Amino acid sequence: MTQDFSIQVMSRAQLDMAVEWAAREGWNPGLNDAALFHAADPHGFLVGVVDGEPVACIAVVRYGEAYGFLGFYIALPAWRGKGLGFSVWQAGLAHLGTRTIGLDGVVAQQENYRRSGFQLAHRNIRYGGHPQIAKPALPLADPATISFDKLTAYDRRFFPAPRDGFLSGWLTAPGHRSLAVVQNGELQGLGTIRPCREGHKVGPLYAATPQIAEALFASLAGGCSGPVFLDVPETNPAAVKLAEAAGLKPAFETARMYRGAAPKIDMTGLYGITTFELG
Repeated sequence: MTQDFSIQVMSRAQLDMAVEWAAREGWNPGLNDAALFHAADPHGFLVGVVDGEPVACIAVVRYGEAYGFLGFYIALPAWRGKGLGFSVWQAGLAHLGTRTIGLDGVVAQQENYRRSGFQLAHRNIRYGGHPQIAKPALPLADPATISFDKLTAYDRRFFPAPRDGFLSGWLTAPGHRSLAVVQNGELQGLGTIRPCREGHKVGPLYAATPQIAEALFASLAGGCSGPVFLDVPETNPAAVKLAEAAGLKPAFETARMYRGAAPKIDMTGLYGITTFELG
């Protein structure tokens, strides 16, 4: 290993760089992802530097004391195979400590993740294309009209730790559009669509029933120029059916893996992952 290699907490500007690296890998990040990700945990992004040049990065965002999520694990192509990326990986795991750690692993890295103690929970499939949209059949609400406590409690059904600050920014960021379904005074669905380097991504997409999920997806995706993407947990057949019925095709897949006990969340109501990078 080179003497001049060090691992540092990323600056905000370096996170913009990491998002650019992710775009080069074909991960199609959102236009506002860097600012929103940094706000989730400003100390949760590490970069490996050789002679002042960033060569590898990782996101290790801490959600409370019990859960963390790992993503953005990238080494520049010219620096792969030299052990520098793995050093950043080890520093990231140390940063998360004894927390249960989740990640969405690309196919090429899944065996390496197993060697570090991660176990497969389920596959996620990115569906994409120009959706065939039916007119939404349910009344939809602006989440801004709903108590934020209700929104965060609802998010906790599908995500295993508090992320109030992140959620607040995600629902309201410039270019993001969020909708909810309320029935009999209870929140029954929530979704957000955001602009990306290519087209738009819907996520999260939560719903109590397939009909609610379809109404949210149709209203969010309707009228979008360019392709729309939805990251679907394969273990929810209704989510797969929604994507396929809209004419979307599989474009990419990851493995949701955990080191530590897999958290218990409502997979039947999870139609779209928020983001592969932060969970």
